[in-house]
Amino acid sequence: MRVDVFTHPTGDPVADLTVFDNADAPADPALLDRVRAGTAAADLAAPPVVLPDFCHKEKSEMPSSIAVATRDAIRPTLTDAALNCGMALATLDIEPPAVPAIDDFYRRVRERYPNPPGWRFELTRDEVLRAAVEGAGFAAHRYDLDGHDIDRVEEFGRLPVEEYGGAARARRELPWICVQLARLRFGSIGPSTHFLELQQVEEVFEPEIAEHLGVHVGQVTMQFHNGGGVLTGQIGEMYARRKSASRLLRTEMALQKPLTHLAGAGSLARARQRYATYFSVGCPSIPIEGDEGRRVMLAQRLSMNYGFAYRLATYATLRRFAREAFGASLRLVVDSPHNSVYEETVDGRPAFVHRHNAARAWPAELMSGHPAFAGTGQPLLVPGTNRTSSFLCVPAPQAHRSLYTACHGTGSIISEFVRNGRSGPDPRGRHTLRYGYTDAAPREVAQLDDHGVDAALGILTGNGLVRPVARLRPFAVLT
Repeated sequence: MRVDVFTHPTGDPVADLTVFDNADAPADPALLDRVRAGTAAADLAAPPVVLPDFCHKEKSEMPSSIAVATRDAIRPTLTDAALNCGMALATLDIEPPAVPAIDDFYRRVRERYPNPPGWRFELTRDEVLRAAVEGAGFAAHRYDLDGHDIDRVEEFGRLPVEEYGGAARARRELPWICVQLARLRFGSIGPSTHFLELQQVEEVFEPEIAEHLGVHVGQVTMQFHNGGGVLTGQIGEMYARRKSASRLLRTEMALQKPLTHLAGAGSLARARQRYATYFSVGCPSIPIEGDEGRRVMLAQRLSMNYGFAYRLATYATLRRFAREAFGASLRLVVDSPHNSVYEETVDGRPAFVHRHNAARAWPAELMSGHPAFAGTGQPLLVPGTNRTSSFLCVPAPQAHRSLYTACHGTGSIISEFVRNGRSGPDPRGRHTLRYGYTDAAPREVAQLDDHGVDAALGILTGNGLVRPVARLRPFAVLT
C-alpha cells in the first residue's frame, strides 16, 4: 500500500489516494489524476482507494477498481450508472460433464436469454415495484428459492427503504415508463464482459473454510457475471448525467428526466438545484439531508434491491437448466455486487462507500451472528479470464485499509502481462470451450498460464486484504 499525495499547482488541497499496486502492475498516473479530479471537492471520509485491475472504460465517468467514502452526501457518478452489476458462484454435485451435455446447457441459456434480447414482458407492474422494494425476498418467493440462497447474498439481498418513504413513495416516484420498461428482461447474462462460466476446483488453500462454504477439490462450479437489470440503468441515468447510454434510454430520458425533476420540483429554486445536480457533467454531490436526500436515497436503494432480485432470477433459471442438462443440483456459495453505494462506518462515523467495479470484503468480525458467513467473512470472487484461473477468497485482517474492498477482476493485468511477454500459453496445454449467442459450434480457445492473475492476487494478499480459499479453472464459457 502507498498513500499517494498530490498538491495542485494552485496550492488548493487535493485528496490523497490509497493505492494498492506494485512494480509489476503499477497504477496508471493519468488515471490516478482522473480519480483526484473526480473526488477533489467531495466530502471525503477517507482517502479514495485504488485497487489492482485499475483501468478506465470509456462508458464510465470514473476508472474501475476504486472505492470512495463520503460524508453526509452521495455521488452517483463515482460508481456505475447501473447499480448492482455483480457476480455469483455456485457449486454442482457432479463430475465434469461431457461436451454434449455442456452444449445442451448453453443452448438452453441462449434460448432463454437471447442476444439481442426480445421484447417479452417478464413481470407485471406490481412485480417490478415488489422487486425494487423487497429485493431478493421477491425473487425467492417467485422462483421457490430457500433460505440458504438468501443467506448467501450480500446484505441478504435487500436494503431497507421504509425510512425513505417505502413502497408508497416508490410507487409515486418511479415514472410509469421506467416501470414498464423494467418489466422486460428480468434475469439474463449478456455478452461483452458478462459471462457464464463452468469451472473445476483445481486447488484448495484453506480446507476448513472451503469445507464450510461447500467447496472441495475436483468439484464443478458455475460462476456468472451479469447486470442489475433494466430498472437500475434507468435510475442511474435519471439521477446523474452519464457518459454512455443506449439510444432507447437516451430518448426515454430526454422526455422523462425533465418531467421527473423539473416539472415536479414545486419551486424555481428547487428546479435549479435539481438541474445542477442531475443534469451537470462531472460528479456533483447530493446531500442526504432533507426531502431531496430521502428521494435520492430511496432511488439508490430501489436500484440495489431490484438488482439483487434480478440476479437471483438468473440463478433460479440456471438451477433449473443444470438439473435438466446435467442432472445436477446447483448450490449458491456467494452473490456479491461490485457496483454499489452502501452506508457504512468509516473511522467511527457514518459514511457512504461508493464501489466501482470493486467488491466489498466484509470480514468475520463485522458479520457476527450471520447464518452463513459469521466464521469466514463474506466470500468474494477475484476472477481471471476464461483463459486463466479465478479465485474464491475471503477477507483478511487488513481489509479495513482498503475500505473493506477488493478488485472484482484481474483482466487488465492479465492482458498487460500477455502484451509484454510475461505471460504465455498454459504449460499443460488446456483449452476452454467458448460459446457465443448463435447456434455456431463452440471454439476451443487455448488457455494461458496464471502469471497475470497470480500477480494481481499477490497485491491483495501481500497487503492483507484477502485470503485465497480455492483456485477455479474454467473449461467452458458463454460470453
